[in-house]
Amino acid sequence: MIDSTDIAALIPHSGCMVLLDRIIDFDEHTLSAELLVRADGLLGDDQTVPAWAGIEYMAQAVAAYVGIQSKLAGKPIQLGFLLGTRLYSSNATAFDVGTVLTIQVKNIIQDGKLGVFDCTIHGTGIEISAKLNVYQGPIEDNKPETPP
Repeated sequence: MIDSTDIAALIPHSGCMVLLDRIIDFDEHTLSAELLVRADGLLGDDQTVPAWAGIEYMAQAVAAYVGIQSKLAGKPIQLGFLLGTRLYSSNATAFDVGTVLTIQVKNIIQDGKLGVFDCTIHGTGIEISAKLNVYQGPIEDNKPETPP
């Protein structure tokens, strides 16, 4: 069973770097998550967080999606990398602290270790979209080689 509020169990982050608050829904291809924009100073100040932080919100939702799929398949959570963002469109320059945002991600291409996700962020008066290109490989692939 997946605990919809234990995000740290799904993504390779901990503590204040876990920005999502809960998983709303997920299926084989999509995930919806929610967060409350925080005033912890990590990505913004005590009044706003820049809208570019939405890329990190989207990336964490993608990581949560992959984490859930891994857990359902009985596999461990693996490290992933954001390779790039395409077609980022935002009608906001910043998020007010205290704003509730809903992040939706949809896996539109999966080719081995590479994936493309169609992502959106919605909130009161906020409409953001982007495509995220991601890579996920076994942790062993990311370790430097030991000299002979």
